[in-house]
Amino acid sequence: MATIGTLIEGKYEILTMVGKGGMSEVYLAMDRNLNKQWAIKEIKKRARDKNNTVVVQSAMAEANLMKKLDHPCLPRIVDIIDKEDVIYVVMDYIEGVSLNKVLEKEGAQSQETVIEWAKDLCGVLDYLHSQNPPIIYRDMKPANIMLQENGSIKLIDFGIAREYKEENLEDTVSLGTKGYAAPEQFGGKGQTDRRTDIYCLGVTLYHLVTGKNPCEPPYEIYPIRYWNPELSAGLENIILQCTQLNPDDRFDSCAELLYALDNYGIWDQQHRFKQFRKVLLTGAMVGLSVLSLIVGITCQVLKSSVNEKDYDNNVLQAEKAAIAEEKIDYYTKAIQIKPEEIDTYLWLVDTFKEDATFTVEEEATLKQMLNIDIATLQEQDGYAELAYEIGKLYWYYYDYGKTETSDNQVTRVKSSIQWFADAQNYGTEADDFRIISGVYEQIGIFNRDITLKVEEADDKGAYAPYFENLQNLLELVEDEESEIVNLEVYKLCANAAETYARKFMLDDISQSDLTSFYQSVFRATESLNTTTDKTDNMKAAILQRRQDVESAVANAYAAN
Repeated sequence: MATIGTLIEGKYEILTMVGKGGMSEVYLAMDRNLNKQWAIKEIKKRARDKNNTVVVQSAMAEANLMKKLDHPCLPRIVDIIDKEDVIYVVMDYIEGVSLNKVLEKEGAQSQETVIEWAKDLCGVLDYLHSQNPPIIYRDMKPANIMLQENGSIKLIDFGIAREYKEENLEDTVSLGTKGYAAPEQFGGKGQTDRRTDIYCLGVTLYHLVTGKNPCEPPYEIYPIRYWNPELSAGLENIILQCTQLNPDDRFDSCAELLYALDNYGIWDQQHRFKQFRKVLLTGAMVGLSVLSLIVGITCQVLKSSVNEKDYDNNVLQAEKAAIAEEKIDYYTKAIQIKPEEIDTYLWLVDTFKEDATFTVEEEATLKQMLNIDIATLQEQDGYAELAYEIGKLYWYYYDYGKTETSDNQVTRVKSSIQWFADAQNYGTEADDFRIISGVYEQIGIFNRDITLKVEEADDKGAYAPYFENLQNLLELVEDEESEIVNLEVYKLCANAAETYARKFMLDDISQSDLTSFYQSVFRATESLNTTTDKTDNMKAAILQRRQDVESAVANAYAAN
């Protein structure tokens, strides 16, 4: 680590540290020859990142990538100094504040300001994509955008940028910030390309204009006017197109997106309607208006009758369909005809569960249907039950972030929080799912917050209520008929007993209570009759953990 006052290459004097990450330290330095301040990134050659990749290779790749770039929204690399044990990368010092800090201090930014930032970001991304080979940035988020005192912005941190290789079918490493990153950044969904950056930019614009962090509940990209009805429908439609899960459904290039932003009023359905109404009111006569009204009422009655028949027909076809994709298609058509019918959504959710996997593509379909008129849906009597079923859909079946070697149970649990909250907020005391919804929600909140609490040494007292909620959940699912639901609960409980054994002890959970708890988990697992290969494997995996759980608990209390 460089110390204050160190002179590098006889001219760069270290003034102060301005940043530190897992890969490097960044210092403010004064160039004695030019009397100019620079930022210097120091990278130790033997450091390794979490993927066991030599950090110096990544840093050198970033430096060499940026060295050939020249754009007003990008910092310049002016020097690369290769020493025996460290490398120093000298670059422009960007004075200003990151947009995530602006959001923390001020909240949502004005629509006009965000659109201007968006145009600048489109410009710099388009510049990167036009390189030969194209450079895919992959980490657009407010924390990587610096706002300078003159109001201009600069894009920083090229640590995970990559050159697009046409022959690659997909990326070899999953990189990006969850919440902002596109689905294809997590492997198995194709190679990242310019549309990946468009997705990340869309999420970033969503955060800037709504103030809603996509990494926090409800972990979804709602239409922006859900949060602020005063925002433009045109901007809303642009952001929704940017954030489509399928890259083919997004804007094809930043130039195309920039054109849309320049003309976002054209995308505004409300604007088009107002213009049409002005023309209609100017040129229409009273008699024509009356006639139009009569015709309109007549057509509405006829349309209502036709819609009822179309709705019933689509539901009937869905019930007859043998393939899940066909059922989903018919149910979505039925929802589009009658978006206030709760039962149709429940049937759609049941269809998603049929193969025991809730995919990101199915999630996109569900969100699209819910967003047709979510406010009206929430006013229906059955919305609380629907929210409860959607919460379980996420908790037990969501496959986002799941790989062959890594389970995504924590992601699933956290993704369900808002839905279980809705099940309570919109439900009544008579709803039999209200109590278990509260348990689900509290367990989800624990898993969402515990990492930060540990980092801040503020986790004392969090484990006893978590243990109580786990006990309640274990008891509440006894009558559950689904093998997967039972096994997922057993797995969660076994994981908790092993992972937090010492924390439970420190929160005054007795060894006998914890032992009784995990023993009941394994007894229930053993007695469960599994009927599929998937549940057979889940059951075996849980039972294989018995010795590890027993050892963890014994060691935790032996140290007391």
